[in-house]
Amino acid sequence: MTSDAPPPGPDPDHLGQSAPLPPGWENPAVRADRRLVELLQELRVLQTGVQIVFAFLLGVAFTPRFAELSDAQQDIYIATLLLAVIAAAVLATPVALHRGLFHHPGKARIVDVSTRIAQVGLLLLASALTGAVLLVLDVVLGTPLAVTIACVIGLIFTALWFVLPWAVRRATTRDRP
Repeated sequence: MTSDAPPPGPDPDHLGQSAPLPPGWENPAVRADRRLVELLQELRVLQTGVQIVFAFLLGVAFTPRFAELSDAQQDIYIATLLLAVIAAAVLATPVALHRGLFHHPGKARIVDVSTRIAQVGLLLLASALTGAVLLVLDVVLGTPLAVTIACVIGLIFTALWFVLPWAVRRATTRDRP
């Protein structure tokens, strides 16, 4: 007895044939490859932000006005500079991991580890950007207003980069049958 129903999934050995893949079908290796490519593309975008804030911070130290910064402002500067350089290192780590383990069979694990590393990098980048805002606003507006605005900026990063994805993931998981 033959069935008109398609097989449960395409034969991975015959993916080069012209038969279309069912929507949403991926074997674990294809899924891991796709997820890694997406993650590396996202990190490329983030690296630009890190480079911009890092370049700004490097330039600040060589301006004549830098000597006029208070000790507290110089401390903010140093902390922010270090956060930016560590964020750059952390956000580049998944790229190095991918290069170092290019043909490694555990690509799904590489993606999982790289995702966690990227989350730490986002936290460091948010901290560096908030610190840069704090430094500039402290010089321009004074400490009380600068701290208030920097706290709001930090909360915005937290809400958009961490709370929102968590809430969407939680709602999606809850809505599954």
